[in-house]
Amino acid sequence: MTNNTIHIGCDIGGTFTDIVAQLDDGALHVRKVASTPNDPAQAVVDGLAGLLKDVGASFKDVREVVHGTTVGSNTILQKSGARTGLITTRGFRDILEIGRIRTPTMFDLTWEKPEPLVPRRHRLEVGERMGADGLAVADLPQDEVIVAAEMLVEEGIESVAVCYINSCINPAHERRTVEILEENFPDLLVTASCDVLPEMKEYERTSTTVVNAYLLSAMRRYLANLTRCLSDVGMTAPLLVVASSGGMMRVETASDIPVFAVGSGPAGGVMGAARLGQANGHEDAIAFDMGGTTAKASIIEGGEPILTSEYEFRDGISTPSRFIKGGGYMLKVPAIDIAEVGAGGGSIAWIDDGGLLQVGPVSAGADPGPACYGRGNERPTVTDANVVLGYLNPGGLAGGSLEIDPGLSEKAVMDHIGTPLGLNVVQAAAGIRKIANVAMARAIRSVTVERGRDPRDMALIAFGGSGPAHAVEVAGLLGISKVIVPAMSGVFCSVGMLASDVEHNFVRNLLRPLARLDAAPFAEAVEGLRTDGVDRLSSDGFPDDQIRLSFGADLRYLGQSSELTVTMEPDGILDQGFEALEQAFHAAYQDTYGYTNDEPVELVNIRLAARGVRENRLSFQGIDSQIVALDIADGERSAWFAASGDYAAIPTRARTVIAAGPVSGPAILEAYDTTIVLPPDATAGSDGCGSIVIDVPASAMEQ
Repeated sequence: MTNNTIHIGCDIGGTFTDIVAQLDDGALHVRKVASTPNDPAQAVVDGLAGLLKDVGASFKDVREVVHGTTVGSNTILQKSGARTGLITTRGFRDILEIGRIRTPTMFDLTWEKPEPLVPRRHRLEVGERMGADGLAVADLPQDEVIVAAEMLVEEGIESVAVCYINSCINPAHERRTVEILEENFPDLLVTASCDVLPEMKEYERTSTTVVNAYLLSAMRRYLANLTRCLSDVGMTAPLLVVASSGGMMRVETASDIPVFAVGSGPAGGVMGAARLGQANGHEDAIAFDMGGTTAKASIIEGGEPILTSEYEFRDGISTPSRFIKGGGYMLKVPAIDIAEVGAGGGSIAWIDDGGLLQVGPVSAGADPGPACYGRGNERPTVTDANVVLGYLNPGGLAGGSLEIDPGLSEKAVMDHIGTPLGLNVVQAAAGIRKIANVAMARAIRSVTVERGRDPRDMALIAFGGSGPAHAVEVAGLLGISKVIVPAMSGVFCSVGMLASDVEHNFVRNLLRPLARLDAAPFAEAVEGLRTDGVDRLSSDGFPDDQIRLSFGADLRYLGQSSELTVTMEPDGILDQGFEALEQAFHAAYQDTYGYTNDEPVELVNIRLAARGVRENRLSFQGIDSQIVALDIADGERSAWFAASGDYAAIPTRARTVIAAGPVSGPAILEAYDTTIVLPPDATAGSDGCGSIVIDVPASAMEQ
């Protein structure tokens, strides 16, 4: 085999690590292995070694590895980040507590505000002051910086965030502070807000900078370990990390600004769904990703994912909203707008104090995993319920490589759910599945109905190891008539990574009412961003013909505290005048909030997404002929469906059977990486891009 011919997509989830290899001839190979939470890199190396052995290649044949990681999100959830301090302008010590002075639920008296990642005693002030015009009101007292740093070091602080008032206008004081800290305290990790978020809004900027500082040591340690492990086995290819926005960045960039990769893993799947929608004509769709730990939903419009410039990362259920704030850690970074619920295949079913059946958010994860794994977990999960109902192959998961024991699933369901509630094993398992489906439908509603979008007008693109097993029922709850199950759906986040490009995001603050905005400062800011974007991608090795620049503007009505981002073509705006930008804002505001008004509009920021188009980027056209699938024999097994109310012998077919013609339910289609459940009256066909398209029966919508 010729060297440097293999592209790798790798997604580390809470339960499985998914690896997809794209060979030079376009052939696609899949490997799914159990994640190793104590050392995530181990699962990557072991899985990749096995996959390369299958295709007769070595680590030296790998050209690049595109990687999605949950290290950032898990570090925040587990509160396992660096001991972090904050140096800020005098008078702004308490900004993390003050926040936006809002709560996510108005009448919940039991709600407790998340503890700041930096305790108050580790937030220190210095007497510098930069004016809103960018001129120094009070010079930086360098001795105060040193004293503050000495106090933090004595407290065992490992990482320091530096955030001064108005540094987004003039970063000189922050730059000098970083120099002082690096000269005098070389062991400290330092993050300046001007390098992470050079935008106005003190709380958002401070919170984002603090989160970045909090993640630095964990992300650097993880990426360094993964790079070292891959190097030790002979791999010389570069490692790219998926950003929350769906683009990719070099490992060095991710090590410096890990806050941009907190939503790394899920973003790959949404990007893949967007590229698939462009290929098969379903450009308005819902991306539905159900894995082992969580289920996620995002909408795609016009073939592109919906992006947000800020979101709050929180424990438990995360349903991003423009209207609900204050429940988590604010991250003002470009990200795909994704709602997430703790309802995955490994989510544990339990009975609350009121005697009601609940599912999640606690998950059995990869270790010990569902009860059927036989690794010590005795509590039932959604996967165990699906085993009891006959939907999953009792001989094993992941193409039979993961053996399971159906008897353990039945025992867990009865011991913890059935017997306490007076239900038989089928009723208990069906109840677990139903509650999980409702939770997932709620996540989808949060990004559709709560955004003014009607889910019935969209197709549901279902992927993840568990998504296709639940998709038809979830679609029925929402009145969605069409479900699309992509090729390699069980490892689709990794597939999506191979369909993505390298992307860097830049922003320039330019606060002006449009009525008083001159062309000169606008053009100067645009040209500065253009230079930054081209220089960064050129340093990544992209020639001019592979560089794409997309500009946007953050706009708001005068006096508002939040903005909307609209896309724009700067040269066209300069030719047509800023009235065109104002009209675009009115249209976006109407689409988002359902009304507009006559208030003056002001510009806040100009944004640039600089994209480097990767060679050999995966295309979904003809992808079905490129997949190297395992042979799965036809058969049948006993499975339960609500329509019949009893077990029946249901045909099981290989997923690839769809190429020969439509398949009618009830049926179960199996692949190495996932299981697709077709209830009675459902019909499945092919879209010509390797996907299975399922027409949801009316009976599913009536349940």
